[in-house]
Amino acid sequence: MSILWEKSKTWRWIVGKTRDSKPFFIAFATICGVVPGIIGYGVMQLTSSRNEQLEAQLRKNARPESLYRPGGQHSALWQSFDALKRVLGMGINYGKTSYWHRGRCR
Repeated sequence: MSILWEKSKTWRWIVGKTRDSKPFFIAFATICGVVPGIIGYGVMQLTSSRNEQLEAQLRKNARPESLYRPGGQHSALWQSFDALKRVLGMGINYGKTSYWHRGRCR
């Protein structure tokens, strides 16, 4: 991959300027970080829908697995723990012994 850049006079000039000039380095790094962010923000604004009727139709036709279910991931995790308990024959109650249920992370 570096073969593509090693032969480019423009790339060699940029490398030399960023090595020799801290303000140029900061400007180049800022441009490389900010410009893609601005372009991405613009694309998101242009492609986001503000049409309530269209959004309602898309929600109506959505697949069940793509719908938001509060606590869906949480309950799937606890189902996995219950299955593990059954397989291993453990009598541990994960709900009472876990870090989250002791009130530490609330």
